[in-house]
Amino acid sequence: MSDQPGKAPRETPRWREDFPVRWEQDHYVTRRELAKFLTLGSALLATAGVVIAAVGRWGRREEKVPDVKVASASSVPVGGSALFRYPTSGDPCILVRGQDGSLRAFSQVCTHLSCAVVYHAESDELFCPCHHGIFSAKDGRPIAGPPVRRLPMIQVELRGDDVVAVGKDAS
Repeated sequence: MSDQPGKAPRETPRWREDFPVRWEQDHYVTRRELAKFLTLGSALLATAGVVIAAVGRWGRREEKVPDVKVASASSVPVGGSALFRYPTSGDPCILVRGQDGSLRAFSQVCTHLSCAVVYHAESDELFCPCHHGIFSAKDGRPIAGPPVRRLPMIQVELRGDDVVAVGKDAS
């Protein structure tokens, strides 16, 4: 009923009829119950994550990457490079012979946006022409430009005159 004379009594709003909330019957959760629920829920999720990770590694076998002949050492001059694919035909790599005569190999895929890097012998650097990223040809670490991760190194061995790729760094 309205308190003012001459006004019609107020009706219950339509939304209250559609969504009735009975405050006196509502069950409240205490802070302690909420904290207990969140703690137990977090512990359950953490345990599930550990179990899933353990199960994922359980059946996985360590795959041995085959040794692949990359080039003959005599065919790569000082300051030169050779392209090859390792460990699969979809993984481009580059073998470089530094000014000191050492042979090093890296993935040819730039860690910024996957462009192919090229070797610049005069500066002993690997250059990405797409965004002017520069990597050290000694260890593959980024020197300039947008890349922040180093190029993965390919482990090579010299067997007679053959340069053989024997493994790849995980990074």
